[in-house]
Amino acid sequence: MAKRDYYEILGVSKTASEEEIKKSYRKLAMKFHPDRNPDNKEAEEKFKEVNEAYAVLSDAQKRSAYDQFGHAGANGQGGFGGADGFSGFGGFADAFGDIFGDIFGQRSRGGASNVYRGNDLSYAVDLTLEEAAHGKEMKIRVPSWHTCDTCHGSGAKAGTSPKECPTCHGQGAVRMSQGFFSVQQTCPHCHGTGKVISDPCPDCHGQGRNKTTKTLEIKIPQGIDDGMRIRSAGNGEPGLNGGPAGDLYIEVRVKRHEIFERDGDDLHCKIPVTMTTAALGGEIEVPTLNGSARIDIPAGTQTNKIFRLRSKGIKGVHASYPGDLYCHIEVEVPVRLTESQRKLLQQLDESLQAGGDKHSPQAKSWTDKVKDFFQKLKV
Repeated sequence: MAKRDYYEILGVSKTASEEEIKKSYRKLAMKFHPDRNPDNKEAEEKFKEVNEAYAVLSDAQKRSAYDQFGHAGANGQGGFGGADGFSGFGGFADAFGDIFGDIFGQRSRGGASNVYRGNDLSYAVDLTLEEAAHGKEMKIRVPSWHTCDTCHGSGAKAGTSPKECPTCHGQGAVRMSQGFFSVQQTCPHCHGTGKVISDPCPDCHGQGRNKTTKTLEIKIPQGIDDGMRIRSAGNGEPGLNGGPAGDLYIEVRVKRHEIFERDGDDLHCKIPVTMTTAALGGEIEVPTLNGSARIDIPAGTQTNKIFRLRSKGIKGVHASYPGDLYCHIEVEVPVRLTESQRKLLQQLDESLQAGGDKHSPQAKSWTDKVKDFFQKLKV
């Protein structure tokens, strides 16, 4: 069977750059990798085909020969005469660097100088709504590590020293066979350090460092909201073999407020109003996060009426101006009436009924709707 064009296999043009070829190869190799397609012969064949194409097009000399003489020219260069479909692993190691990391969950960088970034840490901070709105400076204590004073970071007991790892011979990585190709992985014995400690330090247990705590001063920005995170670079766990430290992520949790509910940069609150104030109108005082404000209640105000106070909300972290405060009116019906109060209300009720529907327009509207509903049921 005639072989397919290598450019067609990788899905690139003949003028594609080395980076474009490598990018396409990584994508296809991930797609057809045997570990992702177990017992799939078609995927395995495509994977071999992709490898073969990349073996030629990733090599400038082989690619030039292929462009001039086709498959015969590439074969003449001895690029993939082995039984596995290719000879030489150098070009593949570079292109496969990210792929192996995704497939096997780790990345090996080769040699005893393997360095690894430290893990990130998470820390939760509880704030009141006022603290979240106005910002706050505070101190927190987080885990930290320092070099062991006993072994001075070697991890070995006094009078001894780490030895070369017998598994990887100090390289920190081992080459493993994965079917028809080889994979370089971090040494499982020394975990990439290239050394083993047969007699560990009794104080740090071979870690070369001891866990402690440190105090950090952090600044909570004004307007931060529940669930947001603050990143403190380099304050996570330290890296291995000189690798960079991880980061500390401070997660903000805002406590429930007794009066206000936050919705983005806006605030909402319920304002109870007496029946007489709602009926006759008047001025009432309402709370805000920065003190108090006054609003005029028009005569005849009903429950669920909303009054908006501009810029009395919260100025968010990324906002240019504060949100608003929405006051939801709740007309309160009096309870535990005295006998004289009850008589006064009965007199008021009789007077209102005598005045007709004009005193209760909502009740009249609702009654008409109910009558229409039952009339339709009879039809």
